[in-house]
Amino acid sequence: MVWMSLKKKWDVWAEVEKGLGSGGRIKILRYLIEHPTRQFTRYSLRRPTGLSTEELTRHLRVLVELGWIKEFPHKPKTYQINMQNEIVVAIAEFFRKLRGTLRV
Repeated sequence: MVWMSLKKKWDVWAEVEKGLGSGGRIKILRYLIEHPTRQFTRYSLRRPTGLSTEELTRHLRVLVELGWIKEFPHKPKTYQINMQNEIVVAIAEFFRKLRGTLRV
């Protein structure tokens, strides 16, 4: 029983490492968290994140796979932060707290 609990904790940390293991993914998450009710195309994410279309495609694929971002099958596809995901909620809270500590 303890082993399963420990395994679950390691799985969560592995997910967090994969999701936050890139500056590009952090930029995408930060922007989407700041606009939680909106959907964005890859093109519309280029300017605010500073990432190329190729970089966005690669990072969005990982974030969708983790369930941190929802992908909608419109033409073109759109993306939205998944605030139903517990880890995303925790990351959003962390970003909010961090923003409050930053000096402008």
